[in-house]
Amino acid sequence: MSATGGFWPGEAPPAAEEEDVQEPEAGTEPAGWSQARDEEPEAGSEPLATPVAEPDEGPATDGDEASETEAATPAGHVPGELDIPDGVAVLEGSPSGAERTVGVVVSRFNGEISNRLLESALGALAAAGVPEERITVMPVPGAFELPIGAMALAKTRRYSCVIALGCVIRGETAHFDYLAGEAASGLQLAGLETGVPVAFGVLTVETAEQAEARTEKGADAARAALEMADLFAQVRQQARG
Repeated sequence: MSATGGFWPGEAPPAAEEEDVQEPEAGTEPAGWSQARDEEPEAGSEPLATPVAEPDEGPATDGDEASETEAATPAGHVPGELDIPDGVAVLEGSPSGAERTVGVVVSRFNGEISNRLLESALGALAAAGVPEERITVMPVPGAFELPIGAMALAKTRRYSCVIALGCVIRGETAHFDYLAGEAASGLQLAGLETGVPVAFGVLTVETAEQAEARTEKGADAARAALEMADLFAQVRQQARG
């Protein structure tokens, strides 16, 4: 070796220090290898599988029981009461038909369902005290025409509220998605532009069976329309007073 730390020509460098690496014993595999992955299964035998330990569920807790109860309860709209502090002014409508004039626009498409929705709505109006002579029913071809029909009724200013009834059932094309969305937004727009409450009594369902089970929604829409009409009357009266 030269004085400068290099090596003379022909001089072999010193052997590097070997790391203390333990070779695996014959017939064994290094750690981390999967025997089930590398070995071929014997003919007629099932391939090896890595066992998976089942989690210990432990004793049931109140939270677990609550989760099971919630899972067993079908999801849906749940009516409830609001907790309003004392001393706060409250304007709340009542589904009363006294002195109310009601317009009903109803789709002829899916007529069997529409007829039952209409029957349900008219029954609710009668129960609320709305006489037949103060109700006007306007049939339209389908759900797409409901918004413009509702708008026409509301713009006359002859009606305290308008109820829109119809049924849209999902088919094999995207027609349902466009129609249901346009009907909902159009009916909302009719109420916003005219200031006359427009109740949404249009069923948007997957099957005819679902629609048949929901024809009482006509009555719900009628009561909602009357409640909003009474509420709007209170707002106008308060503004004048």
